[in-house]
Amino acid sequence: MTADTEARLERFVALLLRWNATLNLIAPGDAPVVRRRHVEDSLQLVPLIPAGVDRAVDLGSGGGFPGLVLAIATGLPFDLIESDRRKASFLRSAILETGAPARVHACRIEEAGVAPASLVTARALAPLPRLLPLAAPFLAEGGTCLFLKGARVEAEIETARADWRMDVETIPSRTDPAGCILRITGLARAG
Repeated sequence: MTADTEARLERFVALLLRWNATLNLIAPGDAPVVRRRHVEDSLQLVPLIPAGVDRAVDLGSGGGFPGLVLAIATGLPFDLIESDRRKASFLRSAILETGAPARVHACRIEEAGVAPASLVTARALAPLPRLLPLAAPFLAEGGTCLFLKGARVEAEIETARADWRMDVETIPSRTDPAGCILRITGLARAG
């Protein structure tokens, strides 16, 4: 990581901690470990981004994880979709502060008029059976989903397969022993 990228991530973390005093962007107890628990958790997606991706959509961006962190780290343009207007305001401020190539859409995911992209990301947004119908309209043909998930992921995958065809790779998280990353390709409705 370049010194410039590192400095921009530090500015992002400082802003996040300032805003977190009045807006619940991260759990209060996470402030001392924000870098490892949230930033590094998001950064572990960087090597999983397929070559040739020119734009991405992040669903339920919240405090900027993983979409804004990935935009800062990779220079990849991200559309950040966040329905909470206060969190959307934070994201806009963070984009200005860091110069990240990102746009904020302050609306519900279902209402976002965002063109499909070759990469869709999400972190702790919803169980996979609810997440896939949200993600599918934003995923370009041949695209990839990268979802940071928790311990119950196998049951989520099994349930989702009733309605979806997909190739799923489960990658262990480097930051959360109970977590994983789902890399989903070939996503299509079953039947």
